[in-house]
Amino acid sequence: MTERVVAAGRLVYDGEVLEPGWLRIVDGSVVDGGAGSAPAEPTHVVDGTVVPGYVDLHCHGGGGHDFADPDLDHVRAALAFHAARGNAATMLSLVTAPADLLLEQVRRLAPLVRDGAAPGIHLEGPWLSVARCGAQNPAAMRDPDPAEIDALLKAGRGTIAMVTIAPERTGALAAIERLVAAGVVVAVGHTDADYDTVRAAVDRGATVATHLFNGMRPFGHRDPGPVLALLDDPRVVVELIADGVHLDDRVVASVVAGVGTGRVALVSDAMAAAGMADGPYRLGALDVTVSGGVARLTGSETIAGSTAVVASLVERRLGLPRADEPSPTELLAAVAMSSTTPARVLGRSDLGVLRPGSSGSYAVL
Repeated sequence: MTERVVAAGRLVYDGEVLEPGWLRIVDGSVVDGGAGSAPAEPTHVVDGTVVPGYVDLHCHGGGGHDFADPDLDHVRAALAFHAARGNAATMLSLVTAPADLLLEQVRRLAPLVRDGAAPGIHLEGPWLSVARCGAQNPAAMRDPDPAEIDALLKAGRGTIAMVTIAPERTGALAAIERLVAAGVVVAVGHTDADYDTVRAAVDRGATVATHLFNGMRPFGHRDPGPVLALLDDPRVVVELIADGVHLDDRVVASVVAGVGTGRVALVSDAMAAAGMADGPYRLGALDVTVSGGVARLTGSETIAGSTAVVASLVERRLGLPRADEPSPTELLAAVAMSSTTPARVLGRSDLGVLRPGSSGSYAVL
């Protein structure tokens, strides 16, 4: 048995901010906790604020490694990079690839999910809009084929947790129903669809917006498109890459104010360059150049994922570092968007909160 007793100056515990607070963690799970001094000698003393470990729904790698790397040691290293920065769970996101390669990648990653190293595989493609391909290979994008979907689900054996799809593609609405029936979370993204088509996708079971605004038809006052359709529907959780590069901070604040923290998931969309120096990298089959910490397709202004981690998004939302402590309201909002809401998207009641029976993984602000 491995036991840790954590004493913190501030602790977000079961939806409350305790000052001070303590946690007892046994074999990786929270056993108990509360306000005031710990009932036993602490094994870990934290001067800052302890919050539930972050849950990143959308991540392609980090620490110099991509989740599509054939070497699973490199994939584990990327997961460890994010865990060291406060992630309790990091999705294994894959970009558009030819059918045989994508099938191979799913087969290779599935054992990591079954072993508990990651909460699931996220297919960000290949059933996306060429017009809104972003930093993905348009030549490999295609309509969803039932046989391919069934082959991927069979290869994943329950490990494909999320799929991003453009609902305007031929066969997409039927594919959404098939995926949802298989227990997969379906996200709308990289789409040029109109408002009504997106609402039809949600009616068939789509519940997430992949990095809202990015990789989708812009909002227009006569053509609201996917952005308003996704914001309008209370069934949808919207991903935001709140790094100051993908979205203006004022846009993030407006979305949060409009839909509430229970419908916002902060995601990194990190690529291999996260935590690394500027220079050349790869994202799927495409060359990427990172300059000033911003990743773009080489020779283009197209943003190619991010070099952020969820911790940096939270710190940006809270304005850290700052002279005063974030208020309890600010802390609880940040925890909702970085941990609780994304954990709920995945149906993981053991993540996103610190309370008896939950994961003992935590982050420190």
